[in-house]
Amino acid sequence: MKATETPLAECLLIEPKVYGDARGWFMESWNREPYAALGIGPEFVQSNLSRSARGVLRGLHYQWPNPQGKLVSVLEGEVFDVAVDIRRGSPTFGQWAGVMLSAENRCQFWVPEGFAHGFVVLSESALFSYLCTAPYDAAADANVAWNDPSIGIEWPVEDPSLSAKDAAAPLLHQIAGDRQPIFTGRD
Repeated sequence: MKATETPLAECLLIEPKVYGDARGWFMESWNREPYAALGIGPEFVQSNLSRSARGVLRGLHYQWPNPQGKLVSVLEGEVFDVAVDIRRGSPTFGQWAGVMLSAENRCQFWVPEGFAHGFVVLSESALFSYLCTAPYDAAADANVAWNDPSIGIEWPVEDPSLSAKDAAAPLLHQIAGDRQPIFTGRD
């Protein structure tokens, strides 16, 4: 497996080894030891799938308190996936990293706790997989505006399809301090 740092050093693009022949292919999508060597050491406690149509943008979502780290991948289709550092006091606060994830490239993206996460579907549809380090907590559920100009994400779509929740998300500077993760320097 190959891991590549993004502009946010904690967020990693992971390219698993794929073994294939004329019959098909095989890859290991998770193995505790090699992932722990990359700093992806927490236990995963929840697995989620979502299917979305072209142009659907989901995010930017996070939980606080009770944050979730996410190892994400695409099983069918293609998405542009984004992580945003929203940890108060972080040297990369408000910065983002984006990667292309697809069934074809089989890459994974590690989004640690304390980062907001979102994606937009570029193919006809996409089946998206999330391995999460904490269970979903409705009371901790929060989001940041997908188009916050202070973050400046360069989304590859102009007019995405949004949920009502995502369309009404606050700008990063509007989020109360107690609803934002804190950078501890150990992250």
